[in-house]
Amino acid sequence: MPEGKSIHELKIGDSAQISKTITESDIELFARATGDFNPVHLDQAYAEKTSFKGRIAHGLLSVGLLSAVLGNILPGHGTIYLSQEVKFLAPVRIGDTLTAKVEVIELITEKNRAKFRTTCTNQDGKEVVDGIAWGMPPKKE
Repeated sequence: MPEGKSIHELKIGDSAQISKTITESDIELFARATGDFNPVHLDQAYAEKTSFKGRIAHGLLSVGLLSAVLGNILPGHGTIYLSQEVKFLAPVRIGDTLTAKVEVIELITEKNRAKFRTTCTNQDGKEVVDGIAWGMPPKKE
């Protein structure tokens, strides 16, 4: 498997993204993997009584898509995800198609650290997640 981009191969403004349609199965599997069985995610009757008026996906499911971009595309394989500051701006529902995007906004070459703007938007172009992440790109010999 090829290594991702090193700190020396990254440039401010570099970006990458993936899109995924959120399914009921995604939500159920995420609940099982994490143990987060909050009924707002899993119980339609309960969720209809909330301010969301229906089931919503776990917020961190969206953040997981950002992790996929960082670990698979930019910088890519070998990247270590160091931190994530995140704001959840709108609910994500079953059937929504999210586009998770990361953009290089700062490089600290001497410490091998890259700072990224991280966003997720839905199929209507509405931003549902906004944040900042730090990563450690792979080192190349």
